[in-house]
Amino acid sequence: MSTVEPAWFKSTYSGGGGDNCVEIAFGPETVLVRDSKDTQRHALTVSPRAWSAFTELVSAAYP
Repeated sequence: MSTVEPAWFKSTYSGGGGDNCVEIAFGPETVLVRDSKDTQRHALTVSPRAWSAFTELVSAAYP
């Protein structure tokens, strides 16, 4: 059985300097979040509903 590596991406707001960046990968039932500087550490796993609530809150706080 082969494991498919998630398709990771950085926010368009992330700069090219490599500081303070997170990467996100979407799965069918999870959203994975990891530190782009340390990709070997385990990713934070949240539900799509929790991720949506988080991004809505951040968008409202930082329009």
